[in-house]
Amino acid sequence: MNLQAIFNIAEICAQWGVRQVVLSPGSRCAPLTLAFVRHPGILVRTVSDERAAAFIGLGIALTTREPVVLVCTSGTAALNYAPAVAEAFYQQVPLVVITADRPAEWIDQLDGQTIRQENIYGRHIKKSFSFPAVGQHPDEIWYGQRLVSEALLETQAYPPGPVQINIPLREPFYPQPGETIRFDKNVKVIRELPNEFPISDAYQNLLGFALANYRKILIVAGQLAPDAELLGALQAFARSNGAVIIGDIISNLHQIPEECRYQDTHLAGKHTSDAMELQPDLLITFGLSNISKNLKLFLRAFPPRAHWHLQPAGTVADPFQSLTQIIRSTPVSFFSALKNNSFKTSRNYQTAWQQREKKAKNYLKHFLTQPVYSEFTAYALVMQHLPANSFLHLANSMAVRYANIIGLLPTNKTIVFANRGTSGIDGCTSTAVGSALSSNRLTVLLTGDMAFFYDRNGLWHNYLPENLRIILFNNQAGGIFRIIDGPRQQPELGEFFETRQALNAAQTAVDFKMGYYACHSLSDLQNNLPLFWKGGAGILEIFTDSPANASFFDIFKQHSPFRPEPALK
Repeated sequence: MNLQAIFNIAEICAQWGVRQVVLSPGSRCAPLTLAFVRHPGILVRTVSDERAAAFIGLGIALTTREPVVLVCTSGTAALNYAPAVAEAFYQQVPLVVITADRPAEWIDQLDGQTIRQENIYGRHIKKSFSFPAVGQHPDEIWYGQRLVSEALLETQAYPPGPVQINIPLREPFYPQPGETIRFDKNVKVIRELPNEFPISDAYQNLLGFALANYRKILIVAGQLAPDAELLGALQAFARSNGAVIIGDIISNLHQIPEECRYQDTHLAGKHTSDAMELQPDLLITFGLSNISKNLKLFLRAFPPRAHWHLQPAGTVADPFQSLTQIIRSTPVSFFSALKNNSFKTSRNYQTAWQQREKKAKNYLKHFLTQPVYSEFTAYALVMQHLPANSFLHLANSMAVRYANIIGLLPTNKTIVFANRGTSGIDGCTSTAVGSALSSNRLTVLLTGDMAFFYDRNGLWHNYLPENLRIILFNNQAGGIFRIIDGPRQQPELGEFFETRQALNAAQTAVDFKMGYYACHSLSDLQNNLPLFWKGGAGILEIFTDSPANASFFDIFKQHSPFRPEPALK
């Protein structure tokens, strides 16, 4: 095989704009490893655990919004990328997954580290490319270079997402001692100008007339990357026509003062009081997933007359079961084009939502400032004292749910990340590490014990960033199962759902040379937080009791002023 063709993959990536690569050690991938490591325009890190490596790459891509390349050897190494690839697919994150492979004739021939790697990620990847066995013929060289550009174009095309390049490699893998790897500067690179998906004047007029048919407009944002231009356009649109904006904490809309952020507290799904007053005529949605189950149940039970979803391209989901119109536009283009359209809406609709928001905010403040030590009050204290302009990563399970209930104030410029594409716990720490590696901002991970111990290998490498802070809520169990109905009523709860464990993070901190702070009370937490923020990479571990946490959360729900009245018998 022509190794120069392999070396030039790194050159094409560099010319295309790829700046970072995460690879895992192996022999079959050696030519790729050497090509990327020796390329002067690319930063390469090596992480031995492929699952952690892929999530670290995901974290880098989430933060930079640029494609990141992953490189691994043949065999099950490629399978260990699968959880992060699926997360990148559903969270629309550009990853270029390069998997080294055995030559085709050796597949299924009992050769070591050999599995069926072509299209190994199935339908959880945008496209899988099979690199040719490149020789010296010009057509072969052209084809290989063209294929790399096609993969890079595909990972960025809307909606962005992961792609695979599977590369069969033959020995010899290594250059001779003293041999210099060179990169051809005249490689073929194909680029594409981005599409802004603007709204035409004719389309703007059509939408303006359509909007005039609705008196109660509700805007629901799913998970989004921060976008200052969108914040301005959305705010101007809502102020001009009285629309209501709802966003979970992962929507990154919390800097809009009018945004409704306490829906988890004041909505009760299909049992929401005053539901008819809150039911929209028109629902406008954009972004990815929503956390709030109460909001989903409410909109399914009290659907709008019409539901518009804003999305430039790709398959559109219908989580509220009410979709009637897909508008092929970016949210920025839509709200910018229509923000000055004045039409009759019900100002009482906006007032009804704002009154409930205010009541929910006051209830949360009163409830969570009680001198009671629990996971919930500790979480509120941490959220209250987050340093300004930080990156906040929320692990799945209860961590992201607590944060969504508590919310962030408009004055808080924190940027929020969470692996809500698949909502798994498997790579939350690694993703936060990748994010910290690609920015100088303080990067804070709020996580539970199950997610943290599941992904400890996210810390097992030589690049631990000093700006990483991990706050670990350790209740020695999967405490969410005591809170959700179903498992909490089962006699097998403790052993088979919660999965009790006795681990703590003290030794992990020693292993990876991180600061360590243990908290067993609110006063411990108040005393340790200032030290924790000022130190280097560290773990702050908050110990609580799972049954007590569940009881306190039950009290929160039972005392809610929005609790639905029991049905008459």
